[in-house]
Amino acid sequence: MERNIYLTNTDIEEAVTLYLEKLQPSISAVKAEKADIREAIGRVTAAPVIAKVSSPNHNSAAMDGIMVIAERTFSANEVNPIVLNRGEDFEYINTGNLITEPYDCVIMIEDVLILNNEQVKIMVQAAPWEHIRPIGEDIVAGEMILPENHLIRSMDIGAVLGGGITDILVYEKVRVGIIPTGDEITDDYDKPERGKIFDTNSWTFKAIVEELGGKAERISPVEDDYEKLKSSILKLAERNHMVIINAGSSAGSRDYTAQLIRDLGELILHGIAIKPGKPTVLGMIGNKPVIGVPGYPGSAFLVFEEIVNPIIRVLQHRKPELPIKATATVSRRIISTLKYREYIRVKLGKVDEKLIATPLNRGAGVTMSLVKADGILVIPKNSEGLEAGEEARIQLINDIESIENTIVSIGSHDLIMDYIGSILRRKGQTLSSSHVGSMGGILALKRGEAHIAPIHLLDELTGEYNQSYIDKYLGDDKVALIKGVRREQGLMTAKGNPKKLFDITDLTGKDVTFVNRQKGSGTRILTDYLLRKNELDSMNICGYDREMTTHMAVAAAVESGTADAGVGVFSAANAMGLDFIPIGFEEYDFAIPRKYLDTEAIKDFINIIGSREFHSILKELGGYGIE
Repeated sequence: MERNIYLTNTDIEEAVTLYLEKLQPSISAVKAEKADIREAIGRVTAAPVIAKVSSPNHNSAAMDGIMVIAERTFSANEVNPIVLNRGEDFEYINTGNLITEPYDCVIMIEDVLILNNEQVKIMVQAAPWEHIRPIGEDIVAGEMILPENHLIRSMDIGAVLGGGITDILVYEKVRVGIIPTGDEITDDYDKPERGKIFDTNSWTFKAIVEELGGKAERISPVEDDYEKLKSSILKLAERNHMVIINAGSSAGSRDYTAQLIRDLGELILHGIAIKPGKPTVLGMIGNKPVIGVPGYPGSAFLVFEEIVNPIIRVLQHRKPELPIKATATVSRRIISTLKYREYIRVKLGKVDEKLIATPLNRGAGVTMSLVKADGILVIPKNSEGLEAGEEARIQLINDIESIENTIVSIGSHDLIMDYIGSILRRKGQTLSSSHVGSMGGILALKRGEAHIAPIHLLDELTGEYNQSYIDKYLGDDKVALIKGVRREQGLMTAKGNPKKLFDITDLTGKDVTFVNRQKGSGTRILTDYLLRKNELDSMNICGYDREMTTHMAVAAAVESGTADAGVGVFSAANAMGLDFIPIGFEEYDFAIPRKYLDTEAIKDFINIIGSREFHSILKELGGYGIE
């Protein structure tokens, strides 16, 4: 038979790029399927996972102690202790237990002096809803728990189950057929014949495939016979998404791999400029990638790591894993106790040359910070914490390449940011969205700590939104205002509107409890504007000082009954099944420094806003306009 020759001596970067361009049909061949989240570790989501229920789904004690009526503790202090009677003024409660009426707060057991089985003495005041985990503190029904193309980890399973979901859509496991070849290769590990070599490579390949979340079909060694190899390759190609042929890729007279791929499909490359690993063969049979890996273990392992591994990850919709630690600038102040070494989970993104770490929710019962975190910031014992702008070492959870492809968004909250982030992932981008209110976003841009600030700030003098704030704080010549969506704001109330609320003036009723947004948020500014316009005093609104950082958290408080009303967007009310009394439409836009407008990431972001897919999502959510 005629001896093979190397067709190319291609640089590895060029080889992988060229080969990946050929894989679009192969990627499409990996279908979505249903899976039980409890058995889905290592799988990749094929669609966003949306919470069906809130977690916790009841108001529960955050610690051991007694549940009391806050109003009855207001006069308590060290010189004026109060005696409480069990069943009338208090009941004992353990961490996680249900808060029952008429009690509305918890006093830690450490602050309680037990007089007898029926009486206790307290010397501390309690605030309404103090030491209580409200419904939806961790997960709110209707929120996105996991985006698509997300590798499912152990902590994700708990979060998804906490959202009331068991079945999710994932990509099927990439099936990889593995063929060890060679007359000298044997599976007989007990009594090898003289001149035989143990087959070790294919078992290593199988383990790597399974470690990457794939499913390996490894067959027994096939001798160097053209027809037998042809038959084995065709059968494995029929059953699997890709095929790995180990050995037979060199230039010997009985090295058939390159010829077989050429005869059965398309030979793309034979020979890559790496040592060891030069005789690598890259080809396609139908829409299935077929790779000839050299037989020497050193070569085989290198090629598998540098070429096969990335291809499996692409087919599996997985991203590469990279470095461990990095230095980042903390985006806002972190206060820590002196008593403990504290672990803060952070979201990371690179703004210019500065890595920005945004702290996530630190609540002990919060699992979503585990899901969203890119890294962990460790604050040592005897440290009071970090100020905004300080640098800190971060233990990376996500790879640095993913973090560097992250758009850092700091500003106003809206459900649409999660959907934009999910679509961006398809384009290799990630969106880090931190909800600190519109003014918080403006200030983040001013400090150079964000790429985007979602804002909806009403100018009371002109009745217009956003532009005057950019002019005042940022400068129109430096920051562009990208028009986003019109969204409907209104009063969210329980289904059926039991308190008969019809406009903002009804909030001053004595039997109405309100839940507010945080200071600096556009919704808070709108609320305060409407109060002034109607000459209403916020002191007369029960619950005005109770603040939430997202529309969904406000909706959850209303849905749970801990508040009768809150101001928020229609989509949040709709997601929680609440009644909605419209106040009016506002403009939810994006302030973006002009220097970022030509970056691929921001171009992708702006293109998504204008896409049909995004407009369909807005229509489904309800309460948005794109005029």
